[in-house]
Amino acid sequence: MTASKILIVEDETPIREMIAFHLARAGYETLEAPNCQVARELLADERPALALIDWMLPDMSGLELTRMLKRNSENDDLAIIMLTAKADEHDKVTALESGADDYLTKPFSPRELVARIQAVLRRAAPSDGETVSAGTLEIDTAGQRVTANSREIRLGPTEYRLLKFLMTHPDRVYSRTQLLDRVWGANVYVEERTVYVHVRRLRKALGAEAADNYIQTVRGSGYRFSARGH
Repeated sequence: MTASKILIVEDETPIREMIAFHLARAGYETLEAPNCQVARELLADERPALALIDWMLPDMSGLELTRMLKRNSENDDLAIIMLTAKADEHDKVTALESGADDYLTKPFSPRELVARIQAVLRRAAPSDGETVSAGTLEIDTAGQRVTANSREIRLGPTEYRLLKFLMTHPDRVYSRTQLLDRVWGANVYVEERTVYVHVRRLRKALGAEAADNYIQTVRGSGYRFSARGH
């Protein structure tokens, strides 16, 4: 099994080297970037599975870099953990809303860092060719087929991508803006209401097999997929 490749974006050399040392000991292959420009080059050339991004960077904030990366559909499978000295809840929420998968406050122990990386990589979306299952729903990602109770549900391409994204990121609330970035991509300029329209279409299609209640509206926040209690 090939070791997961991790990009460390941190401008303080001692911290970056310390992280790289402990990740190498844990069996990961590491890449190092002292700023966002180098990070973007390495991301394009090396395609790491996960990026550790410091909040404070010399040429652009880690928050801005995370938003930029998540608006590009080529980074759909990239997991991101933000590293920062900022400890209040508002900053954590801001990082997560910007597209980070997790948030780690400095100082942290190498053991905690490795545990967080392992957890995030486990949650990462499966690659094409795998089966995604939740409740009565199942997605064959290779054939792009969706079934419920072993009966096929026909979806348009956008509804399919929306369902796949939500099913592979369960029990987490995504705003309409986040779904536009993650499902439609940065180069497609559509209104937020478009998300509502496609969610409605998706629910209608799933309703034929009584699976529409897996797509839940969280008032004032967005949508989540949850098979809990069903």
